[in-house]
Amino acid sequence: MTKHRIYTTSFASVYPLYVAKAKKKGRTKEEVDQIIAWLTGYRGKAFEAQLEKKTDFETFFARAPKMNPLRTMITGVVCGVRVEDVAEPTMREIRYLDKLIDELARGKAMEKILRKP
Repeated sequence: MTKHRIYTTSFASVYPLYVAKAKKKGRTKEEVDQIIAWLTGYRGKAFEAQLEKKTDFETFFARAPKMNPLRTMITGVVCGVRVEDVAEPTMREIRYLDKLIDELARGKAMEKILRKP
């Protein structure tokens, strides 16, 4: 079975699209970075290094410093697919991020985006 091409796409090539989507709706790059940090544990220089290395999505998530255990609370539909029903682990992580960015762009409060138990 061949991998989906998003796995080999560099995170750095998609990151500006996340930021642009957020900015178009009046949100900020800092909020996008906060979401990524909450989900993956990448912060500051460690995150910048991933962008500079043009790390692909599969590696970006596989080497994440600390995937947030609360991410399983993320539910809903992205691209017509329920994120909680995605069986393949890496694709599920990608869909979690997509869902969080969608929520940001829709104007949801950061406290609600960054799930609290």
